[in-house]
Amino acid sequence: MGRVDNKIALVTGAGTGIGRATAQRLSSEGATVIVTDINLENAQATARKLGEKSLALSHDVREADDWDNALQAAGDQYGRLDILVNNAGILAVGDSQTIEDTDLDHWRAIQQVNVEGVYLGCKKAVRMMKHNGGSIINLSSIAGLLGTPHLIAYGASKGAVRQLTKSVATFCGRMGYGIRCNSVHPGVIQTQMGDAVFELGGGNADAMKKARAKAIPAGHLGEPEDVANCILFLASDEARYVTAAELVVDGGYVAV
Repeated sequence: MGRVDNKIALVTGAGTGIGRATAQRLSSEGATVIVTDINLENAQATARKLGEKSLALSHDVREADDWDNALQAAGDQYGRLDILVNNAGILAVGDSQTIEDTDLDHWRAIQQVNVEGVYLGCKKAVRMMKHNGGSIINLSSIAGLLGTPHLIAYGASKGAVRQLTKSVATFCGRMGYGIRCNSVHPGVIQTQMGDAVFELGGGNADAMKKARAKAIPAGHLGEPEDVANCILFLASDEARYVTAAELVVDGGYVAV
């Protein structure tokens, strides 16, 4: 028996990185996984790795209609949705993203994907899950727990995800829906987005990466699978008494 046997999961941004690792991990433990990504080819590549118990969809999380289509596909194909992983997110990089330099268009672009996309996912999934229960896992970041002077739009978006998660969790609990909602807060993980962090400011990215690894109590940067394992726990019935929680996956970085 797998840890999420016979559950139906939807993972956004699952074409690469943490999303792909999460889709693979859930699948390996028995879930049928709906793999969504704004890049359909990437979603299809992930789905091919998972085999028959998967479905790939093009999905722009900013668009309410895309959410309706994805959840309708879940209902039509499988009759329900048990797990939603709101993973899709962006980190636009540039020379400076401080409060003085970040322009309004940049700010809005980040919030639209990272906050509004999660809001739409939670709203639509709660409506679908509330009769049978389920687990919603929202990807925040340690940037939602710490000050981010050079990434203010991204940090603010991840702080919003943290608070939204707690509000959704407490609402669903009080309504008796049986829906748990938790946030996961990765540190810098070795993905394309993680690598982009070290390119900020035009410094020596390799030297910055080594310095960050040295500053982490665990002694190294995380892998996508490290985050996927934590998401699996929150998705499973092992976490049946865990809701409104924030699970930090950073090798101990925020503790020092």
